[in-house]
Amino acid sequence: MTAPVQPTLDGTTSTQSADYETWLAIVWPVFIAAAATGRTFTCYSVADVNRLPDPPNPRAHWGRMIHQLRDDGYIRPAGWACSDRPTTRHSGVRTWKGTAAARREVAA
Repeated sequence: MTAPVQPTLDGTTSTQSADYETWLAIVWPVFIAAAATGRTFTCYSVADVNRLPDPPNPRAHWGRMIHQLRDDGYIRPAGWACSDRPTTRHSGVRTWKGTAAARREVAA
């Protein structure tokens, strides 16, 4: 279940999921697929390209989900980059790379 479309600070619109579990069910397979490509990515780049909805608590839940992917062995830290998120002013952000576990998950 998603909430109505809401304007964001940069003038675009975004949907926001009503609960964490529903949101996670939507975004998890997208991040597993991104990890399976073997390309380095940021959380925002995957969310932006795939127009993913925001979680109920964006400030905490994006990081929670990324760290769960890492803890489950699907991604590993790859380095740092300047964020391409419009509201961050190019601050440093962690980059991630998929593991063999992500490739096996997609192949299954």
